[in-house]
Amino acid sequence: MNKKQSMFAKEYAWRGLMTAGGLLVIVITICIGAFLVYKGSGTFTIFHHSLSDFLFSADWGPADNAKGGGTVGALIFIVGSLCTCGLALLIATPFALGSAIFMIEIAPKFGEKFYRPIVEIFAGIPSVVYGWVGLTVLIPAIKKIFGLQVGHSILAAGIVLALMIFPTISNVAADSISSVPKDYYRMAAYGLGSTRWQSIYKVVLPAAGSGILSGIILGLARAFGEALAVAMVIGQTTALPTGIFSTTKSLTTEIAAQMGNATEGGEMKTALWTMALLLFVLSLVFILLIHYFSRPK
Repeated sequence: MNKKQSMFAKEYAWRGLMTAGGLLVIVITICIGAFLVYKGSGTFTIFHHSLSDFLFSADWGPADNAKGGGTVGALIFIVGSLCTCGLALLIATPFALGSAIFMIEIAPKFGEKFYRPIVEIFAGIPSVVYGWVGLTVLIPAIKKIFGLQVGHSILAAGIVLALMIFPTISNVAADSISSVPKDYYRMAAYGLGSTRWQSIYKVVLPAAGSGILSGIILGLARAFGEALAVAMVIGQTTALPTGIFSTTKSLTTEIAAQMGNATEGGEMKTALWTMALLLFVLSLVFILLIHYFSRPK
């Protein structure tokens, strides 16, 4: 085999290896989805509950046996997840967007060399650390400031989640802003007499809007999948929340709390698998939204 043939052989070998790796990821994802559908559909096919009962009823009391007869209303956990993740998004997004603007537009040299690595450290901190800090520092602070008997609440969970999704939104937004061509957008705005701030919020941010929105959706997906940190500060009360100071549960916290103790094949465990399937479907929706907003215009 000559040198040219050897080069082609290596190229095709690496190409085959990369293709196999990509196909393996696809197969694993399909298998996970199929497994969740198989396990989660039992709530409707085996125990004969309706989809409306599962999604819109707050009556949660599945039987921990294979005979069934309980109730599987997951509305409490769905509302708990929506409230905590929505609040986290409201808190984190303005700070993350301001952080991205500072990093790229205000102090680019300092931002790239010092500020971005600091932000990335937040992404590497384990969730249990966020939860522990929230439990020992944030919970007593909320209890003292607002004069509450219990500091565990949706507010505490929202603040903890906001800290956790802040680096995700900030970094994706920063990458999107930095991808806006300087000569075509910023210099043109300056040539028309715009100030730096006017060029940022009237030209650069609209041009980077799809990428920023993708970062926000990615942060929301990250928040929906968090369990441990939320479980430590949300209060773990099986009740619909009535305000930001209410204690409640989310989909992930209930799955984490009950999955290990539930009987295999029982109504309880099947209902938990259905909640896991719901989270999987939400993740797919978030991914599709990210691809939709980040597609070339």
